[in-house]
Amino acid sequence: MSLIGHVLPPHLSTSKITNFTSQNVTPKPILFTNLFSLALTVTLNSPLPSLAIPSLNSQPPLLSPTTPFSQSKNLQIGLENGKIRPCPSTNPGCVSTNPQSSSFSFPWRIPENDTENAIQKLEEAILKTQRNAKIQVIEDTPNGKYLQAEVDGGFDPDVLEFLVRGDVVAYRTMATKVTYVYPFTTAFGDSKGQEERMKKILNELGWYAPSFDSMD
Repeated sequence: MSLIGHVLPPHLSTSKITNFTSQNVTPKPILFTNLFSLALTVTLNSPLPSLAIPSLNSQPPLLSPTTPFSQSKNLQIGLENGKIRPCPSTNPGCVSTNPQSSSFSFPWRIPENDTENAIQKLEEAILKTQRNAKIQVIEDTPNGKYLQAEVDGGFDPDVLEFLVRGDVVAYRTMATKVTYVYPFTTAFGDSKGQEERMKKILNELGWYAPSFDSMD
């Protein structure tokens, strides 16, 4: 009999001793394996923070047009708060009676005997003095009678706008095409052509237009 047989009780066999020893000396890492699997599952199923990884399909926000060229493509016409608009800063081919305009001109004065049919006379003068003139709008507004016309501006039509209120005529004449010469960002042109156009219409009407010279 071996030494083990003398030390251990007789009812324990050698095979049982082997099983007992293997079960207690070498424990299986069951708890650690389960915890690792659980942590991995939670990590994979948890939503990622929205700012952690930017989406490849995300697009940068669209920027509003800020260049002079892009602004010149969006010229607005029509009354603004019941008044003739000023000339856009990006359009040198413009004259307006709006005092906020850089190319300012004084409003016209209508003689007393022409105030009743001022819009009709204005329409006739435009059609007579301007090439390819087309009357686009004639309407009554709370601030007076508004007339809009398109005339020959060379490559593109120019727009004439008038607001007749009592014996006063406010107006704006503007080129719809703005020319830029690369690489400059300042538009090419001036308002002299628009001023000459308005003088022709005014002379045909025989109305009065104040000027800075007459105020001296």
